[in-house]
Amino acid sequence: MVGENFAGNIIINLANLPDFLRNPILKKRMMEFFTLSEPEQKEVINNALEAGPTIPFPNFSKLFKTWLKILTTLSEEQRAGLFSAYIIEVSKSPQKLIEFNLDGILEVYLTLDENEKTILADTIKKIIHNLDENSKRRILLIIPDNAKKHLKF
Repeated sequence: MVGENFAGNIIINLANLPDFLRNPILKKRMMEFFTLSEPEQKEVINNALEAGPTIPFPNFSKLFKTWLKILTTLSEEQRAGLFSAYIIEVSKSPQKLIEFNLDGILEVYLTLDENEKTILADTIKKIIHNLDENSKRRILLIIPDNAKKHLKF
C-alpha cells in the first residue's frame, strides 16, 4: 500500500458521482472511518488531504458540500472525532491546505442552511478551543480572516 492513495482514489471517484449515488456511498465510507485503527484513520485523512486539491473544484465542491451535510447528521461525538482528526493533521502540517481553494471551500460552507452552519461552526470552535496553544496558533494562522468571521471566532 505504500505509495498508493486508495482513499484518495475513492474520493476522486466519489466526486464524480451524481448526488443520488454520492450521498449514501460517502455516508457509508464516513461511518467506516470510525471502525478504523488510529493509524488507518491518519492514513485516510492524509490521503484525502492529498487528493482534494487534485479534484476539479466544481466536483470537489459537490463532494465537500455532501461531506459537510452528512457531518451535520452525525452525533456530536462522531462529528468532533472526524473534524478533530483533520484539524490535528492540518495543525501538524499546515502546508497541506496551501493547494486547497480556501475561498471556494468557504463559499461551499456558506451555501448550507443556518442550522447546518451553526452545528459545524460550534463543533469546529470546540475542537480548536481544546487544542494545545501551539496547534491552536497554527490553525488560526491558516484559517482565512473571512472564514473566521463566518465561523464567529
